[in-house]
Amino acid sequence: MDDAAGDDVVLEILPSIRAYRSGRVELLLPTVFVPASLDPDTGVASKDVTINPSTGLSARVYLPPSSSFAGVRNLPVLVFYHGGGFCSGSAFSSPYHSYVNRLAAAAGILAVSADYRLAPEHPLPAAYDDSLEVLQWVAGGGLESADLDKIFVSGDSSCANIAHNVVLRLGQNNSVVEGLILLHPHFWGKEKIGSGVILKAKDADALWPFVCPGTTGLDDQRINPTAAGAPSLAALGCRRVLVAVAGRDLLNEDEGEWVGRRSRVLGDRRGRPRLLPPQLREREINFIHGAIGEVSDREELDL
Repeated sequence: MDDAAGDDVVLEILPSIRAYRSGRVELLLPTVFVPASLDPDTGVASKDVTINPSTGLSARVYLPPSSSFAGVRNLPVLVFYHGGGFCSGSAFSSPYHSYVNRLAAAAGILAVSADYRLAPEHPLPAAYDDSLEVLQWVAGGGLESADLDKIFVSGDSSCANIAHNVVLRLGQNNSVVEGLILLHPHFWGKEKIGSGVILKAKDADALWPFVCPGTTGLDDQRINPTAAGAPSLAALGCRRVLVAVAGRDLLNEDEGEWVGRRSRVLGDRRGRPRLLPPQLREREINFIHGAIGEVSDREELDL
C-alpha cells in the first residue's frame, strides 16, 4: 500500500473519531484522566483494582461516605459501563469519574466502573467479554459490604448496549441481577425508523462493522435486539429495567422499539415506549432503592 492510499479516510464520525486505510485511528475528543481519590465534596473514596492482569482489565471502585453504612450491613452495588461508541472513553476519565462518584454519594451505594478494552484495537466482543468479567468479579464477592442480591448493571449510549448484552448473557446462563439501567442505549438496524441530530444514519451504519468486523450486519442481534431470530427480551437476566431515551437522538426510535418489546414481554398491552423526565439521577436512585413511581406513557426528555 502506498502512502497516499494509506492516508485515505475510511471512517469519520465527527467530532469523535477518524480512521485511515493504513489502520491509523485518531480519537478527536481528548480524554482527561483523573486519579482515584477521596472526594472532599462528596465524601466518596475511589480506588482502582485489576480484574484480569493478562488482558489489562481494570475497574474503579467507589465507596460512599461512611454515613451511608450506618445501620446497614451490606449496600446495593452498581456496575457501570462508560459510553464512547465502543472505541473511546474511559472509566478513569473526568466526566465518568464525576458521574459515578456523585451517583454513589447521592444513592449511598457501592459502584464499580469498568475500564474495558476498546475497539478497533480490540474489536467486539472484547468489550462484552470484559464487561461480563467485571460483573462476575462483583457477583463472586470481589467487594466487601456488597449486597449481592441487589446488583444493578448500567451503561450509557454504546455501553447501554453492552449492559443489555451482558445481562442477556446472564439470563442465558440462568443468572439474575436485580436491575438493568439503560441510558440512551445504542441500538440500530437495517430498517431506518428515525432521524436525529446527535448521530447521523450514515455514521451509525458505518460504526458497527468498524467496531465489530465479525458481525453479520446491521441486524446482528447484538446491535439490533429486536431483529428476526434475536433472543426474546424475556431472557434478560434481571428482575427490573429502567430505560432513558434522549428525544433528539437518532437512536431514539430503536430504543423505543426495545422498550415496547420489553413492555409487551412483561404484559403491558400498550407496548409504548416511556421516555423519562429530566430528573434522571433521581429516577436512577429511586429505581435502585425500589421506590420508583409511575411515569406517564411518554414523558419527553429534551437533550
